[in-house]
Amino acid sequence: MFRVGLQRTAVRVTQLQTAFASKLVLCNTVHTTSFAATQATASKAAAAATGVFHVARPARTVELNDLRDNKGARKVKKRLGRGHGSGHGKTCGRGQKGQKARSGNSKPGPGFEGGQTPLSQVFPKRGFKNPFKRDLQPLNLDRIQHWINTGRLDASKPITLREIYQANVVRFKEGVILLGRDAHVLTTPITIEVTRASRQAIQRIEELGGKVVCVYHNRLALRALLHPEKFAVLPKSAHPTAAKLRRFYEDPEKRGFLAPGIKDAYKPVSFNFERVPNNISKPSAV
Repeated sequence: MFRVGLQRTAVRVTQLQTAFASKLVLCNTVHTTSFAATQATASKAAAAATGVFHVARPARTVELNDLRDNKGARKVKKRLGRGHGSGHGKTCGRGQKGQKARSGNSKPGPGFEGGQTPLSQVFPKRGFKNPFKRDLQPLNLDRIQHWINTGRLDASKPITLREIYQANVVRFKEGVILLGRDAHVLTTPITIEVTRASRQAIQRIEELGGKVVCVYHNRLALRALLHPEKFAVLPKSAHPTAAKLRRFYEDPEKRGFLAPGIKDAYKPVSFNFERVPNNISKPSAV
């Protein structure tokens, strides 16, 4: 009985020692944590007071041995002909014979008809498409007189491609050719600058005391003429470079702006001989 009592007392003492040790560890942990938090708060307050910015040190830094490519950035090359155990041996996934098993011809191009003459080669071709052709929209004299009568064109000023475009007389992308349909309808003397003009239209306008001048515009010059609000500096208009165009605009019968009798007497309004600062403001959005 005495031995049993001693054993129970020893076990009880051990339990009390273990509980006391755990409480002591817990108290030390709480004290350390509260001290660290108090120290961090104090350091933050001191930094705010002094105006010094402290950056927390990262827990993990990037080293050369940690650099890796993104997942999927490096694709493993498909290794063929390395034995049947790899799954891509012998026939390398192409199967037995056939067109798709041959090297260099697994994907025939469009128009291939198995070796017979393709349809695109059976029939001959005729003609060609001129890459230098300009799509000029026709404008007749009777329509110009109608727009003058309705007040959409001002005959007291030179009529250029910009006035024609803004008045919506005709829609064009590369230029306007002036034609003489119902020439007797035109009764107002005008000064007009177009891309080309027919002989009948020129004759009728000059009979009334007007003037016709054919002016060349490339794509940039035409865009700057129709939409000057898109340019901070209006570009210098280019002269025709093709020999055929130069001969046309230097011909006095065609009323070209480079013709000897017209070049010195009339300066086209729609042609910029030098780079000009743009004073036209952009239209405000409504």
